[in-house]
Formats: sequence, structure tokens, C-alpha cells
Amino acid sequence: MCGAVARVKWDDFSEAFPAFMTLVATPLTFSIATGLSLGLLSFTFIKVGTGRHREISPLIWILSVLFLFRYAFLGSE
Repeated sequence: MCGAVARVKWDDFSEAFPAFMTLVATPLTFSIATGLSLGLLSFTFIKVGTGRHREISPLIWILSVLFLFRYAFLGSE
């Protein structure tokens, strides 16, 4: 776990904020799935917002859309 945190590019906001969001949201929501989904969504939104959408893989796009549908239609249960 600590090795993965050390590999994060903390000087790049579009990489650091989603990692931080995942690290904080997982224990606060008591759900690994919710923490990962919030981190993934923040990664997608920040990359699109900064104009670096070409760095997002097709799998991340699919997962982001599925997580958006989850939160839109099922709530945060």
C-alpha cells in the first residue's frame, strides 16, 4: 500500500487529487467500492476539465459512466 502511494505524481494535480480522494473517501464512507468509485470519477472529471481527456483509457470511460449511472439512479445507499 505504501509503495503505491509513493508512486503517485503528487506534483500533478490531475493525478494527486483522485489518489487523495480515494485515500480519504474509503475510510470515511466505510466502503472500499465507494472510495474507489469516487476516486475514479474525480480522475475522469479532472482529466476532462483540464483538457487531457486523451489520457483516459476506454475502460476508465466505461467504468465512469457505470458509476455515474449508479449514483444517479441508485443513490449512495
